[in-house]
Amino acid sequence: MGIEIELRRQNTVVRRSYEHGETLALALDTLVPPGQGRLSQIDPYRDTRFTESDAQAALPEVTALLRECTSPFQEAALRDLAEMLEACAATPGGCLWFIGD
Repeated sequence: MGIEIELRRQNTVVRRSYEHGETLALALDTLVPPGQGRLSQIDPYRDTRFTESDAQAALPEVTALLRECTSPFQEAALRDLAEMLEACAATPGGCLWFIGD
C-alpha cells in the first residue's frame, strides 16, 4: 500500500512525489481520524483528487499531524505532503492527485 502524489494542471503533471508513498499511507492511516477533515478523504487504494481549495483546507490538518509524528520518516512524508498541498493551492487551475495502489 502506498500513495503517490501528482500536481496536475490541465492534465499535465507539473510536479510529482513518489518517494514517501508507503510511509505517507501508513501515517495517514494511523494519525488521521476516520471521517474527519480533508485528509481522511484520501483513499490509499484508489485515486483521490484535491482541488486548490481542498489543498488549502488540508494544510492546517497536516500542520497538526506533524506534532503527532512518531518517526522522522513520518515527518518527512508529511512535510512532503505539505509542500505538495502548498504548491497546489498556489497553482491556478491545479489539482492534486493521490494515486493509491
